[in-house]
Amino acid sequence: MSKTVLTAVAWPYANGPRHIGHVSGFGVPSDIFSRYHRMMGDRVLMVSGTDEHGTPILVQADAEGSTARELADRYNRVIVEDLAGLGVSYDLFTRTTTRNHYAIAQEVFAGLHRNGYVVPRVTTGAISPSTGRTLPDRYIEGTCPICGYDGARGDQCDNCGNQLDPADLINPRSKVNGETPEFVETEHFFLDLPALASALAEWLKSREDWRPNVLRFSLNLIDDLRPRAVTRDIDWGVPVPLEGWADRADKKLYVWFDAVIGYLSASVEWAVRSGDPGAWREWWLDPETESAYFMGKDNITFHSQIWPALLLGYRGLGDKGGEPGPLGELELPTEVVSSEYLTMSGSKFSTSRGTVIYVRDFLREYGPDALRYFIAVAGPENQDSDFTWEEFVRRTNFELANEWGNLVNRSVSMAHKNFGEIPTPGPLTEADRALLDVAAAGFDTVGAHLARSRFKQAISEAMRVVTAANRYISDMEPWKLKDDRERQATVLHTVLQVVADANTMLTPFLPHAAQRVFETLGGAGVWAAQPEVHEVIDDLPADPIGVGIPELGHPYPVITGDYIVEQAVWRRTEIVAGTPLVKPSPLFTKLDPSLGETGPEWAPIVTAPAEPEGAA
Repeated sequence: MSKTVLTAVAWPYANGPRHIGHVSGFGVPSDIFSRYHRMMGDRVLMVSGTDEHGTPILVQADAEGSTARELADRYNRVIVEDLAGLGVSYDLFTRTTTRNHYAIAQEVFAGLHRNGYVVPRVTTGAISPSTGRTLPDRYIEGTCPICGYDGARGDQCDNCGNQLDPADLINPRSKVNGETPEFVETEHFFLDLPALASALAEWLKSREDWRPNVLRFSLNLIDDLRPRAVTRDIDWGVPVPLEGWADRADKKLYVWFDAVIGYLSASVEWAVRSGDPGAWREWWLDPETESAYFMGKDNITFHSQIWPALLLGYRGLGDKGGEPGPLGELELPTEVVSSEYLTMSGSKFSTSRGTVIYVRDFLREYGPDALRYFIAVAGPENQDSDFTWEEFVRRTNFELANEWGNLVNRSVSMAHKNFGEIPTPGPLTEADRALLDVAAAGFDTVGAHLARSRFKQAISEAMRVVTAANRYISDMEPWKLKDDRERQATVLHTVLQVVADANTMLTPFLPHAAQRVFETLGGAGVWAAQPEVHEVIDDLPADPIGVGIPELGHPYPVITGDYIVEQAVWRRTEIVAGTPLVKPSPLFTKLDPSLGETGPEWAPIVTAPAEPEGAA
């Protein structure tokens, strides 16, 4: 029985191009997950977009001499093109500066306000003394007052996990320029998290299939939940939809608050653009729907606590009661899939230090599937992992090219050379059946891992089938069976069937190569559908209120796709004897081993200078 699956993918900031560390955490894993479920026949809605509000956008706009809107337009387009080039199959990848998003974010705020879960409060806000600009919590660092960790952020300490206020930090400093922020009194609305803590704890304790690190982290913080600001002193963002606030240019919804609502607003936009405005409800109001949220580990709190708390408050399920708003009884996440960090040669990716590999550069040089494979097999799924050019070369040459690419090439080449088509098999031997059984069992094994977002184990099992097929060819030696045509045909038919099986199992990981293998085996049409970039205008029937709302008719690119047309299904597809074959070309290009020592010109390996002789 097919399922309804919402894949909610973290929203990248539109303040610059994304590097491979970013897409290793949210992009590629979520796409593997979605492609697998589509192949299973499930109804998948995969949404995300660019996060375009807040101080980071203003800071970068100043640096580039443009307006915030111009900057957001520029990098939204760059990110859209990069993610589409990587083959991330969003049903809709949009942005937070649409009128629809403003309206949905304002309705969620209004619903929380109606139910009493956002309350006004006078607090202290951090201001940059040199610019007069508000500093968001994450742009302030200092020493944690609880555990003493020196790199604590203004919103939370990543060392002890406790929620913080910027004013709590010891020796606070701005991440923008290092200056000490000023703290001034200001009125804002706060999410009353303590009033939602009981409902949140009850819900968290019902999560049986979450990754242990996510569940443990979230439960440990329940007892220390404090009210959290949902508005901010800033002139770039979603207006606060209340009388006396909506017409103020200096008060906006906090960027974290509006961005996390993007999952919902993007679903609504997708439904309207698909011609069925109410279709989003199937993924948001049905308790049977599975919803998986993909993000980096620094965003666990927002997806396992804050976003569920917003949904509980909107539904009126906290200590203060209340009623659901017009959007209905919105369902909470069923799975939070958090990745760790991908480092580069042992260091965190850093644009300022040049420790960075941009997605665009990587795709131009090596194509999407080599990167997708590396992330799947060696990415930061359960622990921090390191990208090195040496390891990338090794994985590409010895696993992709030598194992998988060579299996496809030599099996199809031999069948093409000797028969010109998929040969008709004779009686099967025990060895033939054993290989076919290994491949058939792989669908259950690999599928079980993919269903639980265990991507490393899944691709390892799929490659185990590839290894078994290579061993079978070596053992059977079909090139020596020219005098026994029936046996040669049987061996080649067997291995071609397993090539087709392995290709199906590798399709979520390597969709571009999978299409080529499908065609190499004589297939026609779309096997693995790819995302498309469409130009749209901001003309949805939404009516946000306040000053500074987006203009009607603004053009922007979105990622979408017609994934229903693809033929890939998660089961064995029997190959058909007599299907014409063509001589295959290499599936993957082997890399020069020297790349592992030097890196490419646009991302060279920087070697630390040697210490002078005699230095101790």
